[in-house]
Amino acid sequence: MNWRVPLSDLILSTEDKTAVMNVLNSGWLTMGDVTQHFEEAFAEMVGVKHAIAVSNATVGLHLAVLALQIGHGDEVILPSLSFVATANAVLYTGATPVFADVKNELDFGISIDSIERQITNKTKAITLMHYGGNLCAMSEIMALARDKGLSVIEDAAHAPGASVDGVNAGAWSDIACFSFFSNKNLVTGEGGMITTDRDDLAEKIRLMRSHGMTTVTLDRYKGHAYSYDVVDLGFNYRIDDVRSALGLAQLEKLEANNRRRREISDRYRLDLSEVPMLSIPYADHPGISAAHIFPVLLDVGVDREAFMDGLKAEGIQTSIHYPPIHQFTYYRERFGETHLPVTEEIGGREVTLPLFPTMTEEQVSLVITCVKSAVETGMMRLEI
Repeated sequence: MNWRVPLSDLILSTEDKTAVMNVLNSGWLTMGDVTQHFEEAFAEMVGVKHAIAVSNATVGLHLAVLALQIGHGDEVILPSLSFVATANAVLYTGATPVFADVKNELDFGISIDSIERQITNKTKAITLMHYGGNLCAMSEIMALARDKGLSVIEDAAHAPGASVDGVNAGAWSDIACFSFFSNKNLVTGEGGMITTDRDDLAEKIRLMRSHGMTTVTLDRYKGHAYSYDVVDLGFNYRIDDVRSALGLAQLEKLEANNRRRREISDRYRLDLSEVPMLSIPYADHPGISAAHIFPVLLDVGVDREAFMDGLKAEGIQTSIHYPPIHQFTYYRERFGETHLPVTEEIGGREVTLPLFPTMTEEQVSLVITCVKSAVETGMMRLEI
């Protein structure tokens, strides 16, 4: 479909394309010096000692759980209101994901009270997700985790450049994972980044990223090593210099793009705040948001499919973030029924509106106008 306003959009600049072409022309395409420069720049942006680039955020989460030595018999508490990779990464290691509810209909971050209720003697870590680029209650979560002797993993896929209390996403926890998928704030197509301040975790992750080998191909190409040992069970989770070059170029624009995302979000909040049967989360959320997506919550008196169909008829793309993980067939069949009342309410009523840095004022105005009429359409279908 030719959308008048897509959910997200990507326009690569001349600088982006030049950065990629420079790598293509260099004769070295796999993980090398450009990746190292990308890691160094990203670590500086986040404010951590280590950034390790990987092929996508899912493998980043997998490596994070492995590096914390979590496996069979262990439990990790995490939100169900997230992309399924948040939970899958725990299962990959043989550990068990334990789902916690989120706070409320205005803040979709994981609930501290729900975390506390789920802690057992098998709990080894908490994974949290910064929904929409809005940071969770990090001071409280970290205090709870330290008191209980638990590790913390940030799923920061939505949150590059976000912060709260002057600390960036990716710098709060033991390990954090970012996504550079093509609809994210910083784009490499596929790709991800792991950040940590812990030297021991960084060393282990770098080994596991590349087959557990003590040297990488570039070392041997440059004559810095003749051979290698394998000292751990590893994977091929490397990124390449082509994507790292694009990531470096995108990183230069991240702050400006995030600022534009926040401007559009502010306009949405201002013009949609009085729309009946519609509520907008994160209106007064602390910190600086990365504004990755813009969620709205329909009242129970509005048919969600009719609302989305009304916008689709006007050429406006919408989505749902997220169908709760614990309600997927695989998870229900494996773990049985789980009841998370707030998550289930949000999962059944949330709609994501278009949001991307290159949105024009005309596109923003069109979305606002059509949302108002689409609410009425949704109300009428429910009455019928």
